[in-house]
Amino acid sequence: MRLSSVQIFQQGLSAMLDQQSKLAKTEQQLASGQKLLVPSDDPVAAVQILSINEDLSQVDQYQRNGNLAEGQLALEETVLTDVGNVLQRVRELVVQANNASQSAETRRSAAVEVEGLLSQLQSLANTRDAEGEYIFAGFQAGTEPFGQQAGQFIYSGDDGQRFLQLGKSSQVAVRDSGFDVFMALRNGNGTFDVSPAASNTGTAVVGSSSVSGSFIPDTYTVSFIQALPTDPVTYEVRDSSSTLVANGNYVGGSEISFPGVSIRIDGEPKDGDSIGITPSAKEGMFAMLQAIAGSLAGADDTPAGVAAVNNAMGRALNNLDQAIGHVLNKRADVGTRMHHVEGQLALNESFNLQLQQTLSGIQDLDYAEAISELNLQLTALQAAQQVYVKVQGLSLFNYL
Repeated sequence: MRLSSVQIFQQGLSAMLDQQSKLAKTEQQLASGQKLLVPSDDPVAAVQILSINEDLSQVDQYQRNGNLAEGQLALEETVLTDVGNVLQRVRELVVQANNASQSAETRRSAAVEVEGLLSQLQSLANTRDAEGEYIFAGFQAGTEPFGQQAGQFIYSGDDGQRFLQLGKSSQVAVRDSGFDVFMALRNGNGTFDVSPAASNTGTAVVGSSSVSGSFIPDTYTVSFIQALPTDPVTYEVRDSSSTLVANGNYVGGSEISFPGVSIRIDGEPKDGDSIGITPSAKEGMFAMLQAIAGSLAGADDTPAGVAAVNNAMGRALNNLDQAIGHVLNKRADVGTRMHHVEGQLALNESFNLQLQQTLSGIQDLDYAEAISELNLQLTALQAAQQVYVKVQGLSLFNYL
């Protein structure tokens, strides 16, 4: 077979161009640090890279959500701590006001401080985050949740709870409804509430109360009876249908008990005095503090007035203990969620590292191998160039 000079030259030129193309690709790989420059280099690997990059982007979003969740929960935990401090200070004032050494004047002074603490509590309940949103307003984050109407505190938010996604199957609540935190407290001892009638004229004071056995939810009334001043004081306990539940002679400092209820009463009740016992119901912190301030502000030094204040402060202590316990439970719940966020962030970081390692194994260039390949290609190109120089001189005209 004969080869023309043109064919020989073309083959030599093609060989050089092919080596130059390979060399250029290797140089691009070294410059970029990636062995896949275009999807056609390895279609299967290209699909894997695309999928891993999508996963990395999603994990990055989860991490941003987690950091945001940490900030939101830390803010709520701080606010709840301050709320607990306010309630604890009110409790200290109530304990002081319940002391027999206190006068009506000192109790009225305590009422002023309680009013100030009430305003502080409202300010805490209306806390905003860095974006200016109210953290206890539910989904109505742009609306101030707590305000006053006709002297009563009202909640203008909703029961919504915002969640953030931390992983494909993991999410966390970053806010709590203000109603759930500040308005949905159980009054009394959590099972029943004891309230002496405002019209009582005696000095009977309710002491401790406890659940004994199974409490049957109903409205009970303890009535004190003394027909004549020389007669002993007796009591009757009747339910909402006026059915007699228990009765007996009253002895100061002893307990009056009936199924599910045991209450200790001190002092001397008058004929017609009564004490109501009702199932615990939801009562807001603001109403509790308002009742305390009102009782202290209206204190007087008469025996009946002192007994009324003592009864109000006794009931307030029960309510405050419920409120403080409620806030502690909320703080514990927030702490649990913060721990969950920390754990999920660590898992996301580990997953991100695994994805990065897998991606690196697919697309990152092995520099040692690439440099060796570059040297071989340079040698091959030089050889092709030298061959071309030799071949282009093979012509009969050079010898004529």
